[in-house]
Amino acid sequence: MLYTIAKWIHILSAIVSLGANLTYFPWFMTVPKSRETLVYTLKTIRLLDNWIANPAYILAYITGEIMMRAGGQIHYSTPWMTVALILYATISVLGLFVYAPMLKKQQQLAETKGADDADYQRVSRNGIILGTVIVIITIGITYLMVAKPQLW
Repeated sequence: MLYTIAKWIHILSAIVSLGANLTYFPWFMTVPKSRETLVYTLKTIRLLDNWIANPAYILAYITGEIMMRAGGQIHYSTPWMTVALILYATISVLGLFVYAPMLKKQQQLAETKGADDADYQRVSRNGIILGTVIVIITIGITYLMVAKPQLW
């Protein structure tokens, strides 16, 4: 029963985290360039990231650990699990130590300089590129979790 509940929460967490991240792209593509609207949008995205996506990523890891311990069939040495955990560590480092500070800087630039500023545009462009990389890696992790391919 513990395994089933952990698996259910694990899947929900993956849906929530990836789903929240995917919403950032339409927000960025459709936001008007007025300073007030831009700042509001960036605050909302940071709120989604800090209070929904990131906690869901953490919960996915915790429930994955519970499933590994309760199920006993999958171990860290299982090739697809090893790759998935390396990818998870990668997106964790990128998300917490690169993307989150970049998003904060983007918000500060929007508040002080506006969307037409070259620094803002550079940070915004880098944020979209990094966000895309994180989403693609996350999709790769979900593939590994579902397909469980024999890698070596």
